[in-house]
Amino acid sequence: MRIDDLQPQEGSQHRKRRLGRGIAAGQGASGGFGMRGQKSRSGRPTRPGFEGGQIPLYRRVPKLKHFTIVNPKHFTIVNLDQLSGLPKGTVVNLDSLMEAGIITQNDGVLRVLGRGEVTVALTVRAHSFTASAKSKIEAAGGTVEVA
Repeated sequence: MRIDDLQPQEGSQHRKRRLGRGIAAGQGASGGFGMRGQKSRSGRPTRPGFEGGQIPLYRRVPKLKHFTIVNPKHFTIVNLDQLSGLPKGTVVNLDSLMEAGIITQNDGVLRVLGRGEVTVALTVRAHSFTASAKSKIEAAGGTVEVA
């Protein structure tokens, strides 16, 4: 057997339909595309997502940036530089910060961020801490309690 002896298996290939070559050919006149309309014209297949001139779905839907978060997490945020004026041994929580006037309103659970330095030992009770805030409080001799 040589490469020029190879040929497709019998019945695996069909001849191409010859459209619009008269009624005797079986696909004459409209060529199997129906009578009139956009789907019977040449250059016919409309692009994917085409909705007949209506603004298509991919242009109606908001794009990837700035999707609104369905269930956002709300935190009352306090930084370490705001806690630096408190006396040694103070228990810091949401209520004590409201009484001290450091924060003015309760926006949700307390989250401590690591901006600034803390020099006195404090007992801080909050819902969450950043890693830098936790390490700075413990380095100053204070304790961190996750509520």
